[in-house]
Amino acid sequence: MVLLGSDGSSVHSNQQGVHEQLHKTLERHRGKAFQKPIAEHTKSAFEAVQARLNTEPDRPLVLDSGCGVGESTQHLAQRHPKAWVIGIDKSAHRLGKSSADTPKLQSLVHQQDNALWVRADLIDFWRLAQQAQWRPTHHYLLYPNPWPKSEHLQRRWHGHSIFATILALGGRLELRSNWRLYVEEFHQALRFYEIAATPAESFTPTTLITPFERKYTERGEPLYRLTAVLPTDFQRE
Repeated sequence: MVLLGSDGSSVHSNQQGVHEQLHKTLERHRGKAFQKPIAEHTKSAFEAVQARLNTEPDRPLVLDSGCGVGESTQHLAQRHPKAWVIGIDKSAHRLGKSSADTPKLQSLVHQQDNALWVRADLIDFWRLAQQAQWRPTHHYLLYPNPWPKSEHLQRRWHGHSIFATILALGGRLELRSNWRLYVEEFHQALRFYEIAATPAESFTPTTLITPFERKYTERGEPLYRLTAVLPTDFQRE
C-alpha cells in the first residue's frame, strides 16, 4: 500500500487492516499518565499563549494540533471568528514558512487577529492544556503523520499513551487523513473508550485548508475524516 507521508513523499504500509495489537495497546495504556518531563521550551510557549488568552478570557478555544505551516489555523480562525484559534507545531522550519496571508513565526507566539501560532511539542502542550483545565470547543487533527509501518502503531496518536489526554480535553474532535486505515483505527480507539464517532467517511473539501489537502486533492487521492463530540467527564480509567 502506498500513500503520502507527513512530508508529502510516498511511503509504504505493510498493514492491510486495523492493527491486531490496537486493543491490547489501548488496554496497556489505560489509566497510565504519560510521565516524561515537560520540556522547558514548551512550558514557556504555553505560558506565553496563556498570557494572550488572558487578555480576552471569555473567548472559546479551538485547537489546530500539528498545524504545519499554519495555513489551516488561519482558515479555522475565519470559521470560528469569536474563538481563540491556536495552531501548534513542533517544527520551527514548518512554522517559518509562510504564504502571502500566513505570517512567519519569529517568536514563541505569533498573533494575527484571533489566530495564534505557537512552536511547541504537542504531547507536552496537550498535557499542560489538560492541567490548566482548558476546554476547547473544537479540536482539529488535520493529516497527522500516518506512521504507516505496522511496527509504528504506538507513534500514531490513537496508539500513543497520550491518546487519553487528547480525549480528556474534550470538544468536537475532527480528524482528517488520506489513509483510510488511520481513520478506521482512530474510530476503533474511540469505541474502546465508549465514545461515539462517525465512521471513516470519504469527503471532498469545499475549501482546501492545508497544503497537504491541496496536494492530495490535485493528485486525485481520496480523503477521509472522522468527527466525535468528546465527553466533558471523560475518565481514562
